[in-house]
Amino acid sequence: MGDGPDYAIRAAGPEDFATLREIEEEADKLFLDVGIGPFTVSEEEDHLARAAVVFVSGDPPVGFACVEIVDDLAHVWQLSVHPTAARQGRGRALVHAVCDWARQHGYPAVTLTTFRDVPWNGPFYGRLGFRELEELPPGLRAVRSHERDIGDDDFGPRIAMRKDL
Repeated sequence: MGDGPDYAIRAAGPEDFATLREIEEEADKLFLDVGIGPFTVSEEEDHLARAAVVFVSGDPPVGFACVEIVDDLAHVWQLSVHPTAARQGRGRALVHAVCDWARQHGYPAVTLTTFRDVPWNGPFYGRLGFRELEELPPGLRAVRSHERDIGDDDFGPRIAMRKDL
């Protein structure tokens, strides 16, 4: 799955989760450079443990995509690549793996929420075929409401996006 040289995209297991949390923490630091953050993650919000699937890039992992099911669609809850492995196509390979998985499991689309104007967020997903949603189905409305509750909108405009498969 995926593309790029030797990215070794595979499904993660619980034994990977501690490393993936470290990757997320390091990747989140990049947002500080554009005036966003710092982020706080609640212990009860363990998206890795309740995900439908988590894909990792590399062995040992240097990036991951956490997928949940929202509105009966595959939903990228989190995509993170360690800064030392960024800008090498790993994020793109992880998104392709998610789309392949969603297709194989009969999901007609992949959704996500992201920062509209951060170059490695909204514009990145736009280049991969995601489009901004004007009207949100109930599950995505709940996701956006949760994001507002935890203060993500305080860091800049967030949007929901969808890619039809």
